Amino acid sequence: MIIDTKEIKIENYDIFTYRRIRRAIGYLGFLLPVFLVGFSLIPFFQTKIQPSVSDYYYTNLREIFTGTLSAVGLFLIRYKGHGNKSIFKNDNLLTNIAGIMAIGVALVPTNPESVSQKIYTIIPLTEKWLGWLHYGFAAVLFLILALLAINVFTITQEKYIETPKSILNENNIYRTCGYIILISIVLVPVSESLKLFTYSTLALEALALFAFGTAWLIKGRALGDKGKIGQKLYQENNPVDTEKVFEE
Repeated sequence: MIIDTKEIKIENYDIFTYRRIRRAIGYLGFLLPVFLVGFSLIPFFQTKIQPSVSDYYYTNLREIFTGTLSAVGLFLIRYKGHGNKSIFKNDNLLTNIAGIMAIGVALVPTNPESVSQKIYTIIPLTEKWLGWLHYGFAAVLFLILALLAINVFTITQEKYIETPKSILNENNIYRTCGYIILISIVLVPVSESLKLFTYSTLALEALALFAFGTAWLIKGRALGDKGKIGQKLYQENNPVDTEKVFEE
Protein backbone atom coordinates (compact mmCIF):
# COMPACT_ATOMS: atom_id res chain seq x y z
CA MET A 1 0.00 0.00 0.00
CA ILE A 2 1.49 3.32 -1.10
CA ILE A 3 0.92 6.26 1.27
CA ASP A 4 0.73 9.66 -0.36
CA THR A 5 2.61 11.94 2.06
CA LYS A 6 1.42 15.01 0.14
CA GLU A 7 -2.22 14.10 0.80
CA ILE A 8 -1.44 13.47 4.49
CA LYS A 9 0.18 16.91 4.78
CA ILE A 10 -2.83 18.57 3.14
CA GLU A 11 -5.21 16.67 5.44
CA ASN A 12 -3.17 17.64 8.51
CA TYR A 13 -3.16 21.27 7.38
CA ASP A 14 -6.96 21.17 7.03
CA ILE A 15 -7.29 19.66 10.51
CA PHE A 16 -5.18 22.39 12.10
CA THR A 17 -7.05 25.07 10.14
CA TYR A 18 -10.34 23.78 11.54
CA ARG A 19 -8.88 23.77 15.03
CA ARG A 20 -7.71 27.37 14.68
CA ILE A 21 -11.17 28.47 13.57
CA ARG A 22 -12.74 26.59 16.50
CA ARG A 23 -10.34 28.25 18.95
CA ALA A 24 -11.01 31.68 17.45
CA ILE A 25 -14.77 31.18 17.90
CA GLY A 26 -14.21 29.90 21.44
CA TYR A 27 -11.97 32.76 22.53
CA LEU A 28 -14.32 35.39 21.11
CA GLY A 29 -17.35 33.90 22.85
CA PHE A 30 -15.55 33.40 26.15
CA LEU A 31 -13.93 36.84 26.24
CA LEU A 32 -16.90 38.95 25.11
CA PRO A 33 -18.51 39.31 28.59
CA VAL A 34 -15.06 39.61 30.17
CA PHE A 35 -14.14 42.57 27.96
CA LEU A 36 -17.52 44.28 28.31
CA VAL A 37 -17.63 44.07 32.10
CA GLY A 38 -13.89 44.67 32.48
CA PHE A 39 -13.91 47.83 30.37
CA SER A 40 -17.02 49.02 32.23
CA LEU A 41 -14.88 49.17 35.36
CA ILE A 42 -12.37 51.51 33.68
CA PRO A 43 -13.42 55.20 34.00
CA PHE A 44 -11.92 56.03 30.59
CA PHE A 45 -14.77 54.25 28.77
CA GLN A 46 -17.46 56.12 30.74
CA THR A 47 -19.72 53.06 30.74
CA LYS A 48 -21.55 51.50 33.66
CA ILE A 49 -22.07 47.76 33.96
CA GLN A 50 -25.22 47.03 31.98
CA PRO A 51 -28.17 44.81 32.98
CA SER A 52 -27.48 42.52 30.00
CA VAL A 53 -24.90 41.92 27.29
CA SER A 54 -27.32 43.28 24.67
CA ASP A 55 -27.63 46.62 26.48
CA TYR A 56 -23.99 47.37 25.69
CA TYR A 57 -25.15 48.30 22.19
CA TYR A 58 -26.18 51.70 23.55
CA THR A 59 -22.89 52.40 25.33
CA ASN A 60 -19.37 53.45 24.39
CA LEU A 61 -18.53 49.73 24.15
CA ARG A 62 -20.94 49.16 21.27
CA GLU A 63 -18.14 48.45 18.77
CA ILE A 64 -16.75 45.69 20.98
CA PHE A 65 -20.21 44.14 21.31
CA THR A 66 -21.14 44.33 17.63
CA GLY A 67 -17.63 43.66 16.33
CA THR A 68 -17.12 40.53 18.43
CA LEU A 69 -20.53 39.08 17.59
CA SER A 70 -20.07 39.85 13.90
CA ALA A 71 -16.66 38.15 13.96
CA VAL A 72 -18.19 35.09 15.67
CA GLY A 73 -20.92 35.07 13.03
CA LEU A 74 -18.45 35.24 10.14
CA PHE A 75 -16.27 32.50 11.64
CA LEU A 76 -19.34 30.28 12.09
CA ILE A 77 -20.40 30.85 8.49
CA ARG A 78 -16.84 30.27 7.28
CA TYR A 79 -16.63 27.06 9.30
CA LYS A 80 -17.38 24.16 6.97
CA GLY A 81 -18.36 21.13 9.00
CA HIS A 82 -19.48 17.72 7.85
CA GLY A 83 -22.89 17.21 6.36
CA ASN A 84 -25.33 14.79 7.95
CA LYS A 85 -28.71 13.46 6.87
CA SER A 86 -30.12 14.51 10.23
CA ILE A 87 -30.66 18.27 10.40
CA PHE A 88 -29.93 18.17 14.12
CA LYS A 89 -26.47 16.70 13.48
CA ASN A 90 -25.54 18.64 10.35
CA ASP A 91 -22.88 20.99 11.70
CA ASN A 92 -22.37 22.66 8.32
CA LEU A 93 -26.01 23.76 8.23
CA LEU A 94 -26.24 24.54 11.93
CA THR A 95 -23.12 26.72 12.02
CA ASN A 96 -24.33 28.68 8.98
CA ILE A 97 -27.65 29.40 10.69
CA ALA A 98 -25.89 30.25 13.96
CA GLY A 99 -23.57 32.63 12.12
CA ILE A 100 -26.50 34.49 10.56
CA MET A 101 -28.20 34.67 13.96
CA ALA A 102 -25.03 36.08 15.61
CA ILE A 103 -24.81 38.84 13.00
CA GLY A 104 -28.53 39.51 13.49
CA VAL A 105 -28.03 39.88 17.26
CA ALA A 106 -25.21 42.36 16.59
CA LEU A 107 -26.98 44.52 14.01
CA VAL A 108 -30.58 44.45 15.29
CA PRO A 109 -30.34 45.76 18.88
CA THR A 110 -32.60 45.23 21.85
CA ASN A 111 -35.12 47.89 22.85
CA PRO A 112 -33.38 50.73 24.74
CA GLU A 113 -34.72 52.61 27.76
CA SER A 114 -35.46 55.57 25.49
CA VAL A 115 -37.05 54.58 22.17
CA SER A 116 -35.48 57.64 20.53
CA GLN A 117 -32.08 55.95 20.80
CA LYS A 118 -33.12 53.57 18.02
CA ILE A 119 -32.72 56.41 15.54
CA TYR A 120 -28.97 55.78 15.77
CA THR A 121 -29.19 52.08 14.98
CA ILE A 122 -28.58 50.46 11.60
CA ILE A 123 -32.38 50.26 11.15
CA PRO A 124 -33.56 53.79 12.13
CA LEU A 125 -37.02 52.71 13.24
CA THR A 126 -38.56 52.86 16.70
CA GLU A 127 -40.89 49.85 16.45
CA LYS A 128 -40.71 47.55 19.45
CA TRP A 129 -40.94 44.45 17.29
CA LEU A 130 -37.33 45.05 16.24
CA GLY A 131 -36.31 44.50 19.86
CA TRP A 132 -38.25 41.24 19.90
CA LEU A 133 -36.52 40.27 16.67
CA HIS A 134 -33.22 40.74 18.51
CA TYR A 135 -34.38 38.34 21.23
CA GLY A 136 -35.48 35.89 18.55
CA PHE A 137 -32.05 35.95 16.92
CA ALA A 138 -30.40 35.46 20.33
CA ALA A 139 -32.70 32.58 21.31
CA VAL A 140 -32.10 30.68 18.05
CA LEU A 141 -28.36 31.36 18.28
CA PHE A 142 -28.01 29.92 21.79
CA LEU A 143 -30.29 26.97 21.01
CA ILE A 144 -28.12 26.03 18.03
CA LEU A 145 -24.92 26.50 20.04
CA ALA A 146 -26.33 24.13 22.68
CA LEU A 147 -27.37 21.66 19.97
CA LEU A 148 -23.89 21.74 18.44
CA ALA A 149 -22.27 21.00 21.80
CA ILE A 150 -24.68 18.21 22.78
CA ASN A 151 -25.53 16.60 19.47
CA VAL A 152 -22.70 17.33 17.02
CA PHE A 153 -19.43 17.69 18.91
CA THR A 154 -20.06 14.33 20.59
CA ILE A 155 -20.33 12.36 17.33
CA THR A 156 -16.63 11.54 17.05
CA GLN A 157 -16.29 9.51 20.22
CA GLU A 158 -19.63 7.75 19.92
CA LYS A 159 -17.63 5.09 18.04
CA TYR A 160 -15.68 4.40 21.23
CA ILE A 161 -18.54 3.46 23.54
CA GLU A 162 -16.80 0.23 24.57
CA THR A 163 -13.68 2.10 25.73
CA PRO A 164 -13.61 3.32 29.36
CA LYS A 165 -13.61 7.11 29.44
CA SER A 166 -12.36 9.66 31.95
CA ILE A 167 -14.93 11.91 33.63
CA LEU A 168 -13.06 14.73 31.86
CA ASN A 169 -13.65 13.16 28.46
CA GLU A 170 -14.46 15.77 25.83
CA ASN A 171 -17.99 14.44 25.29
CA ASN A 172 -18.83 14.99 28.97
CA ILE A 173 -17.54 18.55 28.69
CA TYR A 174 -19.53 19.24 25.51
CA ARG A 175 -22.77 17.95 27.01
CA THR A 176 -22.22 19.88 30.23
CA CYS A 177 -21.58 23.09 28.28
CA GLY A 178 -24.65 22.49 26.12
CA TYR A 179 -26.94 21.96 29.11
CA ILE A 180 -25.50 25.03 30.85
CA ILE A 181 -26.35 27.10 27.77
CA LEU A 182 -29.92 25.76 27.71
CA ILE A 183 -30.49 26.24 31.45
CA SER A 184 -29.02 29.74 31.40
CA ILE A 185 -31.22 30.88 28.53
CA VAL A 186 -34.35 29.41 30.12
CA LEU A 187 -33.53 31.20 33.38
CA VAL A 188 -33.11 34.62 31.72
CA PRO A 189 -36.85 35.41 31.37
CA VAL A 190 -37.49 33.78 34.77
CA SER A 191 -34.91 35.98 36.49
CA GLU A 192 -36.26 39.09 34.77
CA SER A 193 -39.83 38.38 35.84
CA LEU A 194 -38.78 37.62 39.41
CA LYS A 195 -36.28 40.52 39.45
CA LEU A 196 -33.75 38.45 41.37
CA PHE A 197 -31.00 41.08 41.18
CA THR A 198 -29.95 43.88 38.86
CA TYR A 199 -27.41 41.93 36.86
CA SER A 200 -29.07 38.50 36.80
CA THR A 201 -29.57 38.59 33.02
CA LEU A 202 -25.99 39.69 32.44
CA ALA A 203 -24.70 36.91 34.72
CA LEU A 204 -26.77 34.23 32.99
CA GLU A 205 -25.82 35.43 29.51
CA ALA A 206 -22.16 35.51 30.54
CA LEU A 207 -22.46 31.96 31.88
CA ALA A 208 -23.96 30.81 28.57
CA LEU A 209 -21.16 32.54 26.63
CA PHE A 210 -18.52 30.97 28.88
CA ALA A 211 -20.03 27.52 28.25
CA PHE A 212 -20.20 28.18 24.50
CA GLY A 213 -16.60 29.38 24.43
CA THR A 214 -15.38 26.43 26.51
CA ALA A 215 -16.99 23.87 24.21
CA TRP A 216 -15.37 25.38 21.12
CA LEU A 217 -11.99 25.77 22.83
CA ILE A 218 -12.00 22.11 23.86
CA LYS A 219 -13.08 21.12 20.33
CA GLY A 220 -10.22 23.26 19.01
CA ARG A 221 -7.81 21.54 21.43
CA ALA A 222 -6.75 24.84 22.97
CA LEU A 223 -5.25 22.94 25.93
CA GLY A 224 -3.26 20.68 23.65
CA ASP A 225 -3.79 16.97 23.12
CA LYS A 226 -0.55 15.40 24.31
CA GLY A 227 0.20 13.30 27.38
CA LYS A 228 -2.40 13.13 30.15
CA ILE A 229 -4.54 15.87 28.61
CA GLY A 230 -4.78 13.96 25.34
CA GLN A 231 -5.59 10.73 27.14
CA LYS A 232 -8.24 12.12 29.51
CA LEU A 233 -9.93 14.54 27.12
CA TYR A 234 -9.49 12.96 23.71
CA GLN A 235 -8.42 9.32 24.30
CA GLU A 236 -5.38 9.99 22.14
CA ASN A 237 -3.64 6.83 23.38
CA ASN A 238 -6.22 4.61 21.69
CA PRO A 239 -5.40 3.01 18.32
CA VAL A 240 -5.83 5.52 15.53
CA ASP A 241 -9.10 5.25 13.64
CA THR A 242 -8.99 6.77 10.16
CA GLU A 243 -12.62 7.75 10.50
CA LYS A 244 -11.84 9.60 13.73
CA VAL A 245 -8.93 11.43 12.08
CA PHE A 246 -11.29 12.58 9.34
CA GLU A 247 -13.84 13.81 11.92
CA GLU A 248 -11.22 15.78 13.81
